[in-house]
Amino acid sequence: MRKLLNSVSLLAVLTVAPIGVASANDKLDQLSKSEENWVMPGKNYHSDNYSTLTQINTSNVKDLKVAWTFSTGLLNGHEGAPLVVDGKMYIHTSFPNNTFALDLNDPTRILWQDKPKQNAAARAVACCDLVNRGLAYWPGDSKTPPLILKTLLDGHIEALNAKTGELVWKMENSDYKVGSTLTIAPYVVKDKVLVGSSGAELGVRGYVTAYDVHTGEQAWRAYATGPDEDVMLAKDFNSKNPHYGQKGLGTSTWEGDAWKIGGGTNWGWYAYDPGTNLFYYGSGNPAPWNETMRPGDNKWTMTIFGRDIDTGEAKFGYQKTPHDEWDFAGVNFMLLTEQKDKEGKERKLLTHPDRNGIVYTLDRTNGDLISADKIDDTVNVFKTVDLKSGLPVRDPEYGTRMDHLGKDICPSAMGYHNQGHDSYDPTKQLFFLGVNHICMDWEPFMLP
Repeated sequence: MRKLLNSVSLLAVLTVAPIGVASANDKLDQLSKSEENWVMPGKNYHSDNYSTLTQINTSNVKDLKVAWTFSTGLLNGHEGAPLVVDGKMYIHTSFPNNTFALDLNDPTRILWQDKPKQNAAARAVACCDLVNRGLAYWPGDSKTPPLILKTLLDGHIEALNAKTGELVWKMENSDYKVGSTLTIAPYVVKDKVLVGSSGAELGVRGYVTAYDVHTGEQAWRAYATGPDEDVMLAKDFNSKNPHYGQKGLGTSTWEGDAWKIGGGTNWGWYAYDPGTNLFYYGSGNPAPWNETMRPGDNKWTMTIFGRDIDTGEAKFGYQKTPHDEWDFAGVNFMLLTEQKDKEGKERKLLTHPDRNGIVYTLDRTNGDLISADKIDDTVNVFKTVDLKSGLPVRDPEYGTRMDHLGKDICPSAMGYHNQGHDSYDPTKQLFFLGVNHICMDWEPFMLP
């Protein structure tokens, strides 16, 4: 099963060794290894989006024809894949976030549908388009039936009975009245459901929250900005890489109380390693957009976090773009692999192609920066990334400061890589990335 990415071009990056397979010892992980199912974004906890199926191949792909179609009846963005579980397909939509369950043995038959009621005023504060990025599946246990979990644009999370579509619980995660909306696909690990937030464009302070899958009760919430206890930094946070920064920076790298409206929302993708018990994700762009209004590094926005799933504590955080001035929201795809380094040592790695045009590879056990290479040589906002310090070397010609006209800034705010998922083929040892090539001019104007 090959996934066609909605991209300007396709980039294959050679890697050095095949991927390993994690063992999570739970039903969801077992389902994710079955080629008959697609139970989470990215297919499995490694998020490799790789299928071993061979029925469709290079010799017969030209003969594919449409077997059936299903219209959701909505024209706004659909930015996530359907889920497939035991012969049923679960389809989500953009606002008003309807869900349909189809029988794949008879796809003309809708088994159930959920059309939630939510406040239409959320549409006025949503950026960008009224998109939704997908659903999550919980396989059920003795206490709770199998669930389909979904987010609503107005900030609520719903848990639906996967067999009947009936509402099991509903929880408010975000307040659209202050610009905080939900477009993210929930992510299930153990008995928790991870949900991020949206709205950095309107000065929302970003966070990730874990909820109890049985009840919807909040287990913990970790912010991207603010005091260490709010960001939930572990006692040994960045102990292996103290040069990334450690304590107190969620406030000291902001002017005054600017961290309270500092952005750093995460509306993208997660990955999870049962071996480290860490989940991985990226926080988004700082707020406001005008970089002159928020001097400092603006931590911990634009950061790759490794957090303990049980406690929420951050074991490491690597900030890719300190003081982001281009809106390079760092929430993109996270891929986990096991590969050999140049010395032949097997390492647990995390690969993240960022909107800033850099593909980062980290040791996911401690955050070590292994490599940071340009997706394309035309990336000019950074000359390079210093692997010792982890800091990008800026080219001031392509900055966005006041009284400066930046011409042909590459990448544009859209990034050389946006929110779309990528894949890894362990047999070819190749990553397949959906890549943009879009540049921009930027000239700030002072308004009353």
